[in-house]
Amino acid sequence: MKIAVMTFRLRAVWVHSLKEKRMIVKSLVAKLQNRYHVSAAEVDEQDTHQIIVIGVAAIVPHNAMADSLMDDISLFVEENTEAEIIEEDREIR
Repeated sequence: MKIAVMTFRLRAVWVHSLKEKRMIVKSLVAKLQNRYHVSAAEVDEQDTHQIIVIGVAAIVPHNAMADSLMDDISLFVEENTEAEIIEEDREIR
């Protein structure tokens, strides 16, 4: 059993309030949880308006499935938000 962990750092230059940011975060986190049945949450930069940091974790049976899942999630995040992905970290534990 392996744990696939990802962190996305996104930049949303049009966001001017924490309320706007919260709407984007809640939407993306809910979509990730519903589609992939993973744990997802905002994990850093909660007080910064234009930077969003989302952490995603999933339990998978082997490395190949972890790689496949992380590729799918990365593409999904890119397609489902207007925010720019400025950093993506992946780890298999």
